[in-house]
Amino acid sequence: MRAAVQDRYSADPEGLLRLAEIPRPQIGPGEVLVRVHAASVDRGTWHLMAGLPYPVRAAGFGLRRPKLANPGRTLAGTVVAVGARVTGLNPGDEVFGIGTATFAEYARARADKLAARPPSLSAEQAATLGISGLTALQSVRKYGRVTAGQKVLVLGASGGVGAFALQLARAAGAEVTGVCTTTKMDLVRGLGADHAVDYTRDDALDGRTRYDVVIDTGGNRRLADLRRALTPAGRLVIVGGETGGRWLGGLDRQLRAPLLSPFVGQWLGSVVTSENADDLRTLAELCESGALRTAVDRTYPLAETAAAIRHLLDGKVRGKVVITV
Repeated sequence: MRAAVQDRYSADPEGLLRLAEIPRPQIGPGEVLVRVHAASVDRGTWHLMAGLPYPVRAAGFGLRRPKLANPGRTLAGTVVAVGARVTGLNPGDEVFGIGTATFAEYARARADKLAARPPSLSAEQAATLGISGLTALQSVRKYGRVTAGQKVLVLGASGGVGAFALQLARAAGAEVTGVCTTTKMDLVRGLGADHAVDYTRDDALDGRTRYDVVIDTGGNRRLADLRRALTPAGRLVIVGGETGGRWLGGLDRQLRAPLLSPFVGQWLGSVVTSENADDLRTLAELCESGALRTAVDRTYPLAETAAAIRHLLDGKVRGKVVITV
């Protein structure tokens, strides 16, 4: 099969990823083999590709060189084979979710990390839901505990997780403010935000408006700044943040927030995404009902996987970048 391949870690996708012919993956008893039709790119893709920050390597992806053929993790495609212990999935089923080395014509995936693709979604649209959709859903429901009537602030509202989070908060009945750059204001408003703030002109964390929940999907603002925008009993949900450091790379806020939380009235924490089929099915139902829409910025063919990751790194993406196979 054809696949995007890397044999070392590097922060430069163009000098790293190449198209190659490799064997199809072998599946285990609880896994399925999927003919991949589409796979999405997110910031985590770059972290796995670069092996940065260093704790990524210690998490089982390879200390000196990557264990996986490529850093792809989300997919939408057709089941072609199932393991001996798999129930509920059969060859020919259209699925979406999370797999291993998904920038390829075929990928293996655990059956409990897949769900049926809704008929209303194309493969390209469904491929955006895997990691970004799950993270957004759990940020809003499990960690943010967003309820009707609350005020919610989403930082990075035009990105992969942020675009889903603002819609999910609106679906919960909250009044949502989305923060983004000038050229993405129309996208944020179009996805249903009650208010859009251009961070190049205004500071949503200046304390003039207090929010019940702040979901930070991509900033690197100090905890003190984020707390200033919260009500006294508000909840801070940190999804991401980039500083470029090799050892923590922005993770220091995620580490410090829960340590500070017991000593203040506000709840401060970060998201550890649970990859599971139940939440994938919830996302599918929300898409079918019209409560959740996907935002595909651009698609790239498999041969241009490196260019897709470069487009993400350039910071101009509106929603999600998708690779078609």
